[in-house]
Parts: sequence; structure tokens; C-alpha cells
Amino acid sequence: MKVLQDQPMKLFKAVFQVYLIFTLLAVVIENAAASRLPEEPDQTIKIGLLIPDNKSIAARQGAELAIRKANEKGGLNGCPFQIVVRSMEGPWGTGSKEAVSMIFEEKVWAILGSHDGRNAHLVEQACTKAGVVFVSAWASDPTLSQAFVPWFFNCVPTDLQQAAALIEEIYNKRKFNKVATVSDNDYDSKQALDNFLKRTRLAEKTEPVQFFFENYSNNFNALPDQINKADINCIVLFCRPVVSLKIIQALQQRKMNQPVFGPLYLLNENELSGRELQNYDYALLIPTGNWSETKSTAFRQEFMDTYGKSPGMVAAYAFDGMSLLIEALRKAGSPDREKIQEALSEIYYEGVTGLIGFDDKGNRFGIYDLNYIKNGVPVTIDRD
Repeated sequence: MKVLQDQPMKLFKAVFQVYLIFTLLAVVIENAAASRLPEEPDQTIKIGLLIPDNKSIAARQGAELAIRKANEKGGLNGCPFQIVVRSMEGPWGTGSKEAVSMIFEEKVWAILGSHDGRNAHLVEQACTKAGVVFVSAWASDPTLSQAFVPWFFNCVPTDLQQAAALIEEIYNKRKFNKVATVSDNDYDSKQALDNFLKRTRLAEKTEPVQFFFENYSNNFNALPDQINKADINCIVLFCRPVVSLKIIQALQQRKMNQPVFGPLYLLNENELSGRELQNYDYALLIPTGNWSETKSTAFRQEFMDTYGKSPGMVAAYAFDGMSLLIEALRKAGSPDREKIQEALSEIYYEGVTGLIGFDDKGNRFGIYDLNYIKNGVPVTIDRD
């Protein structure tokens, strides 16, 4: 009986959250025209950064390093850049609320996001209505660009681009036909799996054997047994970082030698320690493309000197995303939101993660090769 009594309350809470989100967006729509330029520009050029929670420091450190380097070079016309960091902790919809706050209260000129795809949709809507550039530095959900709005840019390869690279390596280069996928029910995991399956069918490749982590939560040892029983050639992981690590460790303990592949989001140093990431060393293949060796080396050294530790993938993409926005501001010549958007749409920028430029939907263009991982970052495959 109590369950039945709780259902109306749960429904009310869900409806109220949706109402709150749309109310916030309505405020954005009402004030969009007035928000093109802050009424009284500060002496600093503010750029917003949205992170999942206050414990997620990797993106903040990467972005702060980019800001510091830019200010050492004089900022923009003598005005220093300033990072405004907001956490998205709390009920779903907080990301939209924080984006609105950044735009109208902090008067940021652009927003960088380092968070999941579901929250990225809310931030994108708020930024689009207000005419503020939003650069994603972690979410790879390809539906973010399907609205075809000019204010969104993604400096991370999308799930579809990563899927294309995985399929090329697995099916065409290695000639594997017995492929297994392991996934969980996380939003980004499900999106990545769906896009991988979509690309596999489009390429007319053999359908993978699908395993779902939740089916083995009470008897995890049965998962490696089932993979072995299916006589699998290789494994593709679409799980949260902590789940993927658990699977990798189980495969290593069983001395299973099937190659393991996965998308970029497995390497989130906010969720895995440096020691835990070492379990992936030369045991995981990720579609990262060609990182700039010169810039990557310099970035790693500067990051180590500043924070006393090596940077991971989240920090690297946040550094590139912030550096990209700073470069766009400089090309625009002044903090003007429309000029920033125009500069980004035409930009070609060599970052730590390689050359960055965007197609007409705001997706990062490029062909992404597979690389092994060492200490949480990619190293080139030796094909010989």
C-alpha cells in the first residue's frame, strides 16, 4: 500500500523538476535579446566552466592552466581572462540552472562543459536561447549537434566518430567477426553502445554478442565465463569507468588474452586514480586520433609542475577546450558573443589532442585512429 501512496508523490516531484527546467529556459528566452552583451563589461573576460561535482577537479585544473598561460601573454587587449566554475551537483536540471546563472549573473562570454551527455543537452538549450557559445569538452553524445544550432561546438569526437574508428580497427584491420560488447545502464554508456550497434549494422558487419553488466551484478565471475564460452575474438566495453576497470581486472586475473576496446569516457581521471588507470596500460585500445607530441609533452610537464601529478584525458580536453575559446576570443578581437561564434566556426587550432576544427554542425572533424593507453593517455600503436 505504501508503494501505491508514494507513486503520486514521485510523479509530482518529476513533473515539478520538468516544470522548473522549462521555467528557467523561459527566463532565458525572455532575456535572450538583452543578454547578447553584458550591460557593464568587467575588466576581466569571464569564461564559464561546468563540472559534474566539486570532487571533479581534473577539468578545472586543465582549464585553469589554459587561463594562466593566456594571462601570462597579456590576456585580451590587456584584460585578464577569468574562469567561473560551477558544479552541477543536485537534482537533474541543475546544469540548466547553473548555465542560466553564469549567463545572467556572472555575465560569462562563453561556457565550457566537462560533464555527461544528458546534462549537456540542458546546458545547450540554455546557451542557444541566450546566444552564448557552449563548447563540450567531454560529452560525446552525437544528438547534441542534431539540433543544428550555431552556438554548440564539441572538441571531443562523437560516439559515431568513435564507433567508426572502432569498427575500422576491429572488423576491417584485425578481421574479427566474433565481437562481444559489455555495457551498463548509464546514460553515456547506452548512447555509445547504441551508436556502435548502429554503425555496425550500417557497415553490414556481424552483430556483436551483447552482455549487460547488471545481469551479472550478483555473480560477476559468470561474465568472463560466458565470454569464454562464446569463443569471442575481442571485447568492447561501454560501461562507467569504475565498472570497466572491474571487468579489465577480471579479464587479467583470468589471463584472457582477447583485445579490449572502448570509448574515451572510460578514461575519466575524476573517477579513477592514477594507480587504477595503470590497469589499462597496453590493455585497452581507445579512438583518440593523433595527439600533438610537442604540445602534449609541454602540457604534461606544465601540469606536473603546477599540480604535482600527471594530467589525464579529462584535463587534456578541458585544457584544449579553454585554449580554443581563448583563441576564438583573440580572433574575434573583442569579447563579442556573435564574433566568438563566428571565430569558432572558422577556427583551425592545434591542441594537445590534435588539430581541432568544426563541421557545419559543430562537431570536431577528423579521422580517429586507435591507440593504446599508458598512464591514462594515448600512445601510438606499433603496427610492425
